[in-house]
Amino acid sequence: MSARELHTGWTVRAAGGPVPDAVGAAALPAVVPGVVHQALLDAGRIPDPYLDDNESALAWIGLVDWTYELGFEVTEAEAAEERRALVFDGLDTVATVLLDGEPVAEVADQHRTHRIELGEQLTAGSHRLTVAFRSPVRYADAQSLALGARPRPYPMPFEAIRKSACNFGWDWGIATFTSGIWRPVRLEAWSTARFAASRVVATPEGDGGRIAVAVELATTAVAELELELEAAGERAAATVPAGASTASATLELAEVERWWPVGYGAQPLYDVTVRLRAGDRVLDEAHRRVGFRTLHWDTEPDADGRPFQLVVNGQPVFVKGVNWIPDDALFPRVDRARYARRLRQAVAANLNLVRVWGGGIYEDDAFYELCDELGLLAWQDFLFACAAYPEEEPLRSEVEAEARDNVTRIAHHASLALLTGNNENLWGYEDWDWKRRLDGATWGAHYYYELLPAVVAELAPHVPYAPGSPFSPGGELHPNDETAGSVHLWEQWNRRDWPSYREHTPRFVAEFGWQGPPTWTTLRRALSDEPLTPESPGMIVHQKALEGNQKLSDGLLAHYRVPRDMEDWHWAMQLNQANAVGAALDHFRSHAPHTSGAIVWQLNDCWPVTSWAAIDGDGREKPLFHALQNAFAPRVVTIQPRQDGLVAVVGNDTAEGWEGDLVLTRLGYDGAPLASATVAVSLAPRSSATVALPAEVAAASDAASELALAELDGVRGTWFFAEPRDSALPAADAAVAVERADDGTAVTVTASVLLRDVTLLVDKLHPDAAVDRGLVTLLPGESARFTVRGVDGLTVDAVAAPGVLRSGNQLVTR
Repeated sequence: MSARELHTGWTVRAAGGPVPDAVGAAALPAVVPGVVHQALLDAGRIPDPYLDDNESALAWIGLVDWTYELGFEVTEAEAAEERRALVFDGLDTVATVLLDGEPVAEVADQHRTHRIELGEQLTAGSHRLTVAFRSPVRYADAQSLALGARPRPYPMPFEAIRKSACNFGWDWGIATFTSGIWRPVRLEAWSTARFAASRVVATPEGDGGRIAVAVELATTAVAELELELEAAGERAAATVPAGASTASATLELAEVERWWPVGYGAQPLYDVTVRLRAGDRVLDEAHRRVGFRTLHWDTEPDADGRPFQLVVNGQPVFVKGVNWIPDDALFPRVDRARYARRLRQAVAANLNLVRVWGGGIYEDDAFYELCDELGLLAWQDFLFACAAYPEEEPLRSEVEAEARDNVTRIAHHASLALLTGNNENLWGYEDWDWKRRLDGATWGAHYYYELLPAVVAELAPHVPYAPGSPFSPGGELHPNDETAGSVHLWEQWNRRDWPSYREHTPRFVAEFGWQGPPTWTTLRRALSDEPLTPESPGMIVHQKALEGNQKLSDGLLAHYRVPRDMEDWHWAMQLNQANAVGAALDHFRSHAPHTSGAIVWQLNDCWPVTSWAAIDGDGREKPLFHALQNAFAPRVVTIQPRQDGLVAVVGNDTAEGWEGDLVLTRLGYDGAPLASATVAVSLAPRSSATVALPAEVAAASDAASELALAELDGVRGTWFFAEPRDSALPAADAAVAVERADDGTAVTVTASVLLRDVTLLVDKLHPDAAVDRGLVTLLPGESARFTVRGVDGLTVDAVAAPGVLRSGNQLVTR
């Protein structure tokens, strides 16, 4: 089989709708793979949609029909093959495909591959290929009328079209309403037979392993063929009877290495080649990289309910997770290098799992390949989010087709830990007044409980499946019951303060989070507001959450006063975001293994916006990033409130034991010890220990000026008896030293007074700067070393500037 990409020479033009005069109907060079926004940007016809209020100024794009065209040649060799096809790996979204002016396909699903068999229509010589897209907004509106409106959190009927839900806007996302050939397109020509699908499964067995391949064939063969499987220098083959539409083969390997999540071992991967032969001629070939591991989620009832415990190679894994959204609202702009940057940041934050949220996309192959290589477990939602979805045609068939395409595409990955039916729809059906509003209409239950599990059982029985997130296994309890399975915790952000996370001891947390603005450099690049204020026009456009700024203020007030200065406001909200999530993670981890993991909302952003992300839309790390890094460190010590008083919890998520003297101290803000005790602790690998603080350490005589400290081998946890705003925190005072280091610039901060949450906002020094740590609390006289990368020539004065060298102290003293 030959395959030739058709990516160059495309044009795009507006074919109908409210097109501004500045754009007109002229054909523009088109980016393929890409979306129409990229062509308009490249031609200078539109401003950057991510800046200021350009989002609303460009909403017309989603109301326009766009037509892509390409002239191309079919070679004599391609025409000589028995079969020819045009293959689109992704069309966004509703379109008519025409060849030489004649319709050859109607498509209506962004999330699937469209293969158009053309046969005699595609002869040698010149041809014109046209993809005529319909306005996604108008189509979705029409389908909502035809199928009946369903409950959803936002006005646009994203549930009525098989297109990324967040493309219509979300509480962190810009509405772009894209159209385009967003994934690769190619011309394929073949004779005799080809792979219609190929599925590879690697299974460890003792010291060895087995690789099994199952293929579906498109064939005109009148003679036997051979299916060949090759890996690790070994080969196996099976005979394929003439005319057979399926085949399988198995390869046994005597010795293999196990694949492990990051932090639990190495990630050896094995290259697998699958060939279809007719004698000495290779008809088709497929390549996969696999890893050998066992994986399941333990949901068997126990004394406390039903756990949701990930087990890999027999080893229980504490999940340190983060939710993932598309990394750019113009999806094709995310290439392998960008995936690599973002996922390496995830590893640097001590994460071991990334959940691909159901309102986005099935990510590119590069995403899952990098997860395999880095040891990041991948949890993939099927693409249903926060809404009731019609089960009628034409959506029903499209859902099955996209599920089959994507399960087949990603199921071989060692990193794939879970396929989940939807995001929050089971919860919504129970609690969000859907039952009354649906009035008997379908809402998606068939997909989550019947269709999707059947597809997974048929195509990837080795991959675990859950009907939704949150979900309570067993079917007896509410889907968001914290005694069973996974939960989402949003009351804290929406209505309550973040210390109330400590009221919950869930079995597994799949979503929770707190908002904060992007880094200062990202904010100033995106907004031209003068003056820039929390409520200036651009800030409001780039705050998508309902009453978002009010919730930011309400969530801060118990801890710090709301600053009047904009840069202080920015720091306060970023710090409170980090403190909220960090405190929650410390609490959840302190209850391991009862609580078996936590997945923070969210890792990344798709544009510059105030959101729950740890990494902003320009790829810069917010203080929240360091909160993840600290709370998910391999070894931690925290102080936690319990019913009977304060306790120190020592967590050891390493393969080595950990023992020593746990030093417990109560001291004043001046650093003077007021009481202390020492307790010998000995922890097995992957375990924790809880030690009650003695009364003399746990009780403050002056809450406003004292703290408790627990420390083992230099790993420290602190407990402040009073909120910062009610405390005697002194004015920030520190000495700074700067010196060149092999891995960047070493910045040493030495505290003259107690400093809470020392953080360097290094993007203010240079847009490309990054720092290795943050949120470091220092006692008087203590020092901390920070490594700054991406900028040269740092000076003490630049680093010590009060807008760069930040601490909680700056928000207390005035």
